[in-house]
Amino acid sequence: MLKQTLQQKLLQKLSPQQIQLMKLLQVPTVELEKRIKQELEENPVLEEGREELETDNEYENEYEEEDTRTEAEKEIDIEDYLNDDDIPDYKLYSSNHGKDVEEKGIPISGGSTFHDNLKAQLDLRILSEKQRKIGEHLIGNLDDDGYLRREMEALVDDLAFTQNILCDIDELEDVLLIIQDLEPYGVGARNLQECLQIQLDKKNLDTEPLIFAHRIIEYHFEEFTKKHYKKILADLEIEEEDLKDAINEITKLNPRPGNSMQDSVKINQTVVPDFLVTEQDGELQLSLNGKNAPDLRVSKSYREMLQRYSETKRDKQATLFIKQKIDSARWFIDAIQQRNQTLMLCMSAILEIQHDFFLTGDETKMKPMILKDIAEKVGLDISTISRVANSKYVQTDFGTFLLKSFFSESLTKNDGEEVSTIEVKKILQDAIDAEDKKKPLTDEKLAKILKEKGYNIARRTVAKYREQLNIPVARLRKEI
Repeated sequence: MLKQTLQQKLLQKLSPQQIQLMKLLQVPTVELEKRIKQELEENPVLEEGREELETDNEYENEYEEEDTRTEAEKEIDIEDYLNDDDIPDYKLYSSNHGKDVEEKGIPISGGSTFHDNLKAQLDLRILSEKQRKIGEHLIGNLDDDGYLRREMEALVDDLAFTQNILCDIDELEDVLLIIQDLEPYGVGARNLQECLQIQLDKKNLDTEPLIFAHRIIEYHFEEFTKKHYKKILADLEIEEEDLKDAINEITKLNPRPGNSMQDSVKINQTVVPDFLVTEQDGELQLSLNGKNAPDLRVSKSYREMLQRYSETKRDKQATLFIKQKIDSARWFIDAIQQRNQTLMLCMSAILEIQHDFFLTGDETKMKPMILKDIAEKVGLDISTISRVANSKYVQTDFGTFLLKSFFSESLTKNDGEEVSTIEVKKILQDAIDAEDKKKPLTDEKLAKILKEKGYNIARRTVAKYREQLNIPVARLRKEI
């Protein structure tokens, strides 16, 4: 049964301006530059430059001249001068940098790709038409590292269904041997062991280190990967010095032969810091990197146009369009300004807590700090602090750091002092760097060292910190 009811609800909704601010708050400086350029292209009312005061003499003179126009001049329709084909000023600039800023571009080199290079070498071989098509199909299935990861049975089915080529695994193996003979040596291998074997086979095994290296890869590859050197020494009946020379030869090989010629050109992204922290006479100076965020203003001509249309009360649709664009431009300018204020407020709080680190650059002086600490300090929500810390970088006298790296949990020492987990990781890293590589420290020994320094940490916690530092277990750190 249908029934009408009257309800009263209290809801919390974000305005479009708040949503725009939240989106701008989480983007780094480089992305902000792209976002501003996009807004400049979409909104003709928005332009670069400082906002002009309406009390300027120049503006007043123009206004007086406008009032002294003749009746014939006033009857001229302004739309005759607003041609859509006119190029806006902002499109005439190559970038939004100042005149004194040196522009540095990254040249992109062209050339043949990794797969094209292999196909060109394959064309120089004397092959039948069927072998050539099989070879091209195999080259197309190589990954960026140069490995053939797919099973031979699957490749046989692919050739049958996609190219109507009937073949067996033996024919594929024959063509694969030809591909493995192409440069760079090691391409076409199905695993790391085969890749290293191919490269060693191309060398003249005329020295003992190369001979031992070939035997190690062919017969003792598993022991080599697990660094069971004692077993290898016993099986090959060689001295430690001979094993060391053989391992040196193996380390000269390329485990990713396809990496020397990538399929696509990769551009290294340069990190652009959002904040700049410098030290002057013992005082820290914080500034926002505004290189990629130019001054923005609402176009003066469009404001005057809106005023004329409002006074004459004609073309309501055009008046409404201009008003919407002006409001949108003002909202965007306000959002950029509020973004900068929020960033400076949060970074100032981080700078105050981590003051000792920014002065010395010593990671052991990092204090425990979480998002909640900054949120309470600046009076903002934790989600806002998270957006600020997302993908932002700060440039200091000791390097450029990701803002997230300053946040860490706390750990209580034996004397009751609270320290950051970053400090513990630093001590752990230093202990591993200084260890005897012939007898690397186990997690239990590392936990004992930390306990001696006053850090009561369990072995499992040490293992967790070691994994976060991308440090392998003791057995894999062992050297001869």
